[in-house]
Amino acid sequence: MDSLRCVLLVLCFQNYWNWLQTLEEVALRFVVLADWGGVPFPPYYTPHEEAVAAEVDRLAQTGGVDFILSLGDHFYFSGVKNAEDPRFKHTFERVFSQPSLLDIPWYLIAGNHDHKGNISAQMAYSDTSHRWNYPGLYYDLQFTAPHTNVSLSILMIDTVVLCGNTDDQTQPSGPENPRDAEQHWNWIRSKLASSKSDYVVVAGHYPVWSIGNHGPTSCLVDRLRPLLKKYRVTVYLCGHDHNLQFIREDDGSSYVVSGSGAVSDPATTHRNSVPLSWQLYSSPVNHTAGGLTYLQVNEHQMTVTFKQTDGKCVYQAELPARQHV
Repeated sequence: MDSLRCVLLVLCFQNYWNWLQTLEEVALRFVVLADWGGVPFPPYYTPHEEAVAAEVDRLAQTGGVDFILSLGDHFYFSGVKNAEDPRFKHTFERVFSQPSLLDIPWYLIAGNHDHKGNISAQMAYSDTSHRWNYPGLYYDLQFTAPHTNVSLSILMIDTVVLCGNTDDQTQPSGPENPRDAEQHWNWIRSKLASSKSDYVVVAGHYPVWSIGNHGPTSCLVDRLRPLLKKYRVTVYLCGHDHNLQFIREDDGSSYVVSGSGAVSDPATTHRNSVPLSWQLYSSPVNHTAGGLTYLQVNEHQMTVTFKQTDGKCVYQAELPARQHV
């Protein structure tokens, strides 16, 4: 009887392991990074940025990485001057240089520091690097989880166009070109209204909600948050504050901050600006180190995993497929 029980346990474990492997095979997997832009003096990167790159490499070799979303502030403190700027080599190519990363596509949108430089040059670098994809100030991406019909739409938005630059202040100062901002808002509304995807992600630089140094972005709380709710967006991804956070409102609206690409900031300046019951995880409050966010999409759910640079999983959340509107 004991031997039969052991056989059944082994078979059960094998079936469970095979099921996990099957889920892994059909998952779409991607990394979310922001604010990895190094420093404007030699060696033009930080030790933390190197550690983040090493963790992306580890994920690529173990769990797999299909693409990387880079959500702004790629080059501190004033972007780049032109498409031949040496910062591309020093801060990007030489840091994210592991063999496993050389063919993984990056999809990028700008942050406030990028907008202080030449944004057109960052777009033009798409013609130089096969993995650097920056086709416009804002654009959308469409994916399908392997061997399934599960669809994912990602709206890459430019929050500086929408809300203006911060000019080193806590809050952005209002759009530089209100007409361009309204055109962008109309684009977001139209894309969300027409999307039939199982999962919809909106990704920008500024946070909607954050407990960190910059805190919530009032422009996005007022105008983007209602759209995220109306069209049942799965999650909003951002950077700007240099830590990791997962915030979920009572109705399930979810927000990820993944901005510790170059440093890990322990500030909780705006903890009282976000209801405590929504603050499910943050690296400063939970006393964990900054790192990156790793997302997987399969037939059953979207899984959001927060990783330290030592590979430790410090928090994980599961998000359901959206109900079509």
